[in-house]
Amino acid sequence: MEPETRSFAVAKVGELEPGHAKFIKIGRLEIALFNIDGTFYAIDDQCTHMRARLSDGYIEGHIVECPLHFGKFDIRTGKACSPPVTEDTRTYPVVVEDDVVSLKLTLKASA
Repeated sequence: MEPETRSFAVAKVGELEPGHAKFIKIGRLEIALFNIDGTFYAIDDQCTHMRARLSDGYIEGHIVECPLHFGKFDIRTGKACSPPVTEDTRTYPVVVEDDVVSLKLTLKASA
């Protein structure tokens, strides 16, 4: 079976102010949703260096700083930007339609 792409509504546009993040859980996935100057981005919520929530991190521009060891990620691309972080994090497609913020996730097909 082919993987299936599904859309998951996760927020209303007005409930997440610019410069803030929100923790999202969909199944086993833990995702950080960010509003950066009115544009929404989503990345894995867990730092690739240690198990800290990036949704709790300090946000400056398009960069989120891990609250545990201060490694930084580019919210737009998931790229690791500073030590001790060396591994990029996964990003997720975000769609905004009719005031609803949704994530498009590809799910593994069940046999």
